[in-house]
Amino acid sequence: MKGNKDGGHGNNGPVDTWAIRMGRRLRKRLDMPGQGVHHYFLRGVSQQLGVAAVSLVILWVQTR
Repeated sequence: MKGNKDGGHGNNGPVDTWAIRMGRRLRKRLDMPGQGVHHYFLRGVSQQLGVAAVSLVILWVQTR
């Protein structure tokens, strides 16, 4: 990480760390309409169901 003599706090404000950027992104997404936690939960569940279905098809094809 880049920094100067004062510990990385120059005239531009504090150093932009990964955690700060991630916090900003999460706040921005949560402020969007229709982007609640339930939306991400349902998206994750549907993706996992798709992965499971494809895995079952591959397993079935391999056993034949």
